[in-house]
Amino acid sequence: MFRKSYFISVAMVLALAACENDMEVVNKITSKKEVSEEGGKDIEVLYSDLGKVKAKLNAPTMLRFRTKEPYTELPDGLKIAFYNEDMKVESQLTAEYGISYDKTDKMIARNNVEAINIYGNKLNTEELVWNQKTQKISSEKFVKITTKDEIIFGDGFESNQDLTNYKIKKIRGTIRLKDNPINP
Repeated sequence: MFRKSYFISVAMVLALAACENDMEVVNKITSKKEVSEEGGKDIEVLYSDLGKVKAKLNAPTMLRFRTKEPYTELPDGLKIAFYNEDMKVESQLTAEYGISYDKTDKMIARNNVEAINIYGNKLNTEELVWNQKTQKISSEKFVKITTKDEIIFGDGFESNQDLTNYKIKKIRGTIRLKDNPINP
């Protein structure tokens, strides 16, 4: 009997000593932080409010991350069309990169951002924030706004999403196009 329990004890010690665990694998398996990723190509997403479409997003690539703070990334660029009550495009936004945060309903567009409204007014910047709840856009970066009459340069910007009521925070300069001999 003593021999049998001694043999079982030695076998268990050898078995435990022979186990090897990769701590990275163990940490991944037991981690409470679960990150799952969904992705898609040639994506079209409609944003609506009370059943009315407010915007349409097109992107070559969309990645969704389900972390503690879920977000969607558009690493290959994006194009958004904003609609009025009559479902007519009132403005458009393009950028080379975008990221949208689910909990705050904010989307950040970066790199060669351009927004154009139905009147042809154009905004260029390197970063633009769209707040989906308030339907406002803003930037703290350098901006250039081109209208049929002038070009305005500044740092920082706030506007409604159709670019008809905007404010430039720190104007650097204005170029009048109406009096320019090239544009009669």
